[in-house]
Amino acid sequence: MASGIKDSALVGIVMGSDTDFPVMSEAGKVLKKFGIAYEMEVLSAHRTPARAHEYATTASQRGLKVVIAAAGAAAHLAGVMAASTTLPVIGVPMATSALNGLDALLATVQMPGGIPVATMAIDKAGAVNSAIFAAEILALSDPEIASRLVAHKEELARSVSEKNARLQKQISEEK
Repeated sequence: MASGIKDSALVGIVMGSDTDFPVMSEAGKVLKKFGIAYEMEVLSAHRTPARAHEYATTASQRGLKVVIAAAGAAAHLAGVMAASTTLPVIGVPMATSALNGLDALLATVQMPGGIPVATMAIDKAGAVNSAIFAAEILALSDPEIASRLVAHKEELARSVSEKNARLQKQISEEK
């Protein structure tokens, strides 16, 4: 274990274009915070269907436990991943079209029965939540990740308390 991160990737992050990287790098930052190794690739459900299929069908053999798939517009990447693996797939719709991600959201969430994709919010919030959700899945069998998740939730609560204290101080000063 180097720097608290397991050497072999447990999470695969795939995206439809390299233009998705600035958003999906947020997922990588969160996974790193939890000590979870990941791999990241650009794949296309439409332009590289054979490669996308190969990635999904070999993911488990490579040691992956969860796949995060981000795509915009028609957004079939998460569905292709889910159709080709039994690993949990988390979809992140990207706001890359004139519809600001609504098309991607609907394409990702409206999967046919039997091919589930856990769908997150559009863009950065979705990227962050996809990594946290992946950590929650992995925490079911990894006490270290579970402990880091507890610390994360405590940090969130502390942050809200601090914000409230600042607000209360500002309100009392304005009276």
